[in-house]
Amino acid sequence: MTHTPSTSRSASLSLRPFPAAATQVIPLADRSNAESPSGRNLKPPHYLTAHYWWAYVHPRAIWFFERQWLVNLILWGNFSRLRDAAMAELGDALPGTTLQVACVYGDLTGKLTRRVAAGGGRLDVVDVLPMQLENLRNKLPSGAPARLLAMDSADLRLPDASYDRALLFFLLHEQPELHRQRTLSEVFRVVRPGGRIVIVDYARPRWWHPLRYLWQPLLAALEPFALDLWRHEIAHWLPVTARGESRKQSFFGGLYQKVVIER
Repeated sequence: MTHTPSTSRSASLSLRPFPAAATQVIPLADRSNAESPSGRNLKPPHYLTAHYWWAYVHPRAIWFFERQWLVNLILWGNFSRLRDAAMAELGDALPGTTLQVACVYGDLTGKLTRRVAAGGGRLDVVDVLPMQLENLRNKLPSGAPARLLAMDSADLRLPDASYDRALLFFLLHEQPELHRQRTLSEVFRVVRPGGRIVIVDYARPRWWHPLRYLWQPLLAALEPFALDLWRHEIAHWLPVTARGESRKQSFFGGLYQKVVIER
């Protein structure tokens, strides 16, 4: 999961009805009882409850972190720049199907739904925590062309090659290696050949970056898997069957990266 904040409102968008089909979605009438597609109660992975309870699982986490200024502060003033860089890669109008893997604190998803609406498309947002999906639904305007699906990013109950594009915004650094590999494998499976995958996350800053020596011990203490992205390129965790071209752009002295993969 990743989270970094969404607050936009637009009366021109409306939330499409949730289908009662193979993919279970967070119910509108009883959002506290979201289930996985198989009917089991969806349990968050251990790494989430063990290491990120304070950010996503605690009952007061959303109240504390769902503040645009705070998310921007956490990213050293770079939230808007990174959000806009991701949006630019996806396009101004997004027809077809778009997948956002994990909810994000802040206004990223609100801006994404506007582009989806402009293209007459549909956005699916998956997250393993019902409380995060409920928070996102409260942020989205009535009528946004979006479905909110309760499922683990490493086990997407979604058809093969069913999306034109996918966005992972500060998710991979939160996951242990095996979960990260499975997430990327699942994203490659559900994005059709010719589609695009956009990843924004941490990276190893330049040697001269002053935050390199401040941020490293903080990440090690609070986000124990984040330094994996300092040690390896994201390509290190891509499935061996991955095909396509990729390009990378660094931001803020290398502390952040955007990787775009063309399937």
